[in-house]
Amino acid sequence: MIAVAIIGILLSTALPSFIKFQLRAKTSEVKSNLQAIRHAQMAYMSESGRFAGATPSPATWGGSKTTDFVDTGPPTANFSTIGWQPEGRVYFSYAVAIGATGTSFTADASGDLDADTVPQVWGIVHPNALGAIVAGAFGCTGVFNPGTGVADRRSTVGPCGVQDGKSIF
Repeated sequence: MIAVAIIGILLSTALPSFIKFQLRAKTSEVKSNLQAIRHAQMAYMSESGRFAGATPSPATWGGSKTTDFVDTGPPTANFSTIGWQPEGRVYFSYAVAIGATGTSFTADASGDLDADTVPQVWGIVHPNALGAIVAGAFGCTGVFNPGTGVADRRSTVGPCGVQDGKSIF
């Protein structure tokens, strides 16, 4: 019985750490995909002279389980326009909003990794030459800066709000 009690104590201390580790690993998907979207947008801009938008895809996020990526936008507003598609299944839904002149974009992603019904929003904001930004489809207007307490970082991938990217981990 003592051995069972010791195993129970060890398990109760190790399990929360393991869950946090899993959530951090799942978060790496959104970071690499948003960075890839940024690179695809820059390549598209150099070819066409403007950025391209993409409607939220897949239409719903997988939550704590992955879902197939389905590009839901019309031919003029989907990820194939910029030549991006994630590898494999995804936890997040991705979107790209562009400014009126096509010289700024915000790529953001929404997902609920910990299944608490509160989505986490990650993004990357690329302002135009005058510094103007466009709000993302999931509400991202900048990457959260813990120093200032607001979403003001630009051209970097990260959580868009204080609650994003953390949740229970």
